[in-house]
Amino acid sequence: MTQDVDDPVITEALNWFVRLRDAKLSESDRRAFEAWLAKDEAHDAALRHAEALWKRFDIAQPEFDKLRHPSSLSRRNLLLGSLAIAAGSAGFYAVYGPDVFVDHRTAIGERRTISLADQSTVELGSNSALSLAFTAERREVVLHRGEGFFDVAPDGQRPFIVLAAGGSTKALGTRFDIKYVDNVVNVAVIEHAVTVEAASSPILMIDKGWQVCYDKARLSKPSPANLESVEAWRRDRLVFDDVPLRRVLAELDRYRRGRIVLLDNQVGKIAVTAIFDTKQVDAALRTIADTLPVRIFHATDYLTLVSAAG
Repeated sequence: MTQDVDDPVITEALNWFVRLRDAKLSESDRRAFEAWLAKDEAHDAALRHAEALWKRFDIAQPEFDKLRHPSSLSRRNLLLGSLAIAAGSAGFYAVYGPDVFVDHRTAIGERRTISLADQSTVELGSNSALSLAFTAERREVVLHRGEGFFDVAPDGQRPFIVLAAGGSTKALGTRFDIKYVDNVVNVAVIEHAVTVEAASSPILMIDKGWQVCYDKARLSKPSPANLESVEAWRRDRLVFDDVPLRRVLAELDRYRRGRIVLLDNQVGKIAVTAIFDTKQVDAALRTIADTLPVRIFHATDYLTLVSAAG
């Protein structure tokens, strides 16, 4: 479904499909829909495709009910569940992703501290996953998704390196936070320093109180980090200061079962300043709907769609 909603025509059609299901649809909304439908022959096909996507999600939903608890996950019910969902969609991977067999993962809303073999520790945030590869030469961690707070034990003979999204962060006897959400990695240093290498850019040294972000295309310049905000997730809080709504929704998505899908790129650019409780995501969504020009529609227990109001 993710690839489909990246198609602007399908996204627009899905937006209309959702709005037409809303009991509060106005007459002007209906006229606008009819004008949109008549504007291009491709819109009718896109609308039918949007309806098919909707039905596909409905087929997958019963399997979400069965498989949503990580404690009950086994290789057997993984295979049975994925076969059951295959007829409808790649829904299983919407829940667990291709990293289901990593060394450590957390459930939605869970935080867990992991003690590593070298006496280092990692506190994993909600819906996060990592793998370990410790050898006699180096200590390597792969953060597949989510967030981790690293407290690294010194070892002059073996560097401690965290890989995420094609980039690497090397600890220099330090404590630091790495967040990998919405295809962007953010590295913030709490103590001492790290080096960050990504996107074919020169290696950067990041000192205490500074942060840097990168994706596969670029590595940003270091900027000051509000360390209380960086670590707020460890106290069940998410702090946003003039952050695009797209990123806010991606963060909230990690703390709620199912998917939050943004249907309007312009809406995603709206700046948000707020503090949300990670245990009250639905309340956060209500606040967003009440204070911003957006429409939030809970299509099912597992699918929430966000679009422009009106």
